[in-house]
Amino acid sequence: MAGMRRLELAEALQLGPGWRHACHALLYAPDPGLLFGRIPLRYAVLMQMRFDGRLGFPGGFVDLRDGSLEDGLNRELGEELGQAATAFRVERADYRSSHAGSRPRVVAHFYTKLLSLEQLTAVEMGAPRARDHGLEVLGLVRVPLYTLRDGVGGLPAFLENTFIGNAREQLLEAIQNLGLLEPGSFARLKISAPP
Repeated sequence: MAGMRRLELAEALQLGPGWRHACHALLYAPDPGLLFGRIPLRYAVLMQMRFDGRLGFPGGFVDLRDGSLEDGLNRELGEELGQAATAFRVERADYRSSHAGSRPRVVAHFYTKLLSLEQLTAVEMGAPRARDHGLEVLGLVRVPLYTLRDGVGGLPAFLENTFIGNAREQLLEAIQNLGLLEPGSFARLKISAPP
């Protein structure tokens, strides 16, 4: 991921006091729905429109003095997504990766959490009542995990948006590693798979 180096979690946690830690989570759920009655949705994946107009994942900066990375992430999810985010907990088992950048000295920890479609829908419905809605978070959006017949609409068009930091790469890596797209989709979409 450009400008960032991948770290093992243990290495990231050993970085000195001059480093800040940010944790974000991709929330997803199986979705049996069909768009226009014919295009399988497969999964619902949530991202958010941030205050700066960029797409990212729910979460934020955490203070390790207050507990674990996951404690901080779950606090952030409650602030950004509202009460429905307390119905589940992101745990260490949901951890995917850590990346560090030199300027600013921030380590970005990334998690993925499988929910039921009912839980994910409850998050979407309750998010407008969350503490940070309309401030840090301008709204939630589902990632279209399909490509329309024109070869552009759906995921290819979605990926043309502006993402914060390495959120685009995290999204691509997660949907590939979790098997959220049909096999061979990266080649057909003409998007490069993450390393």
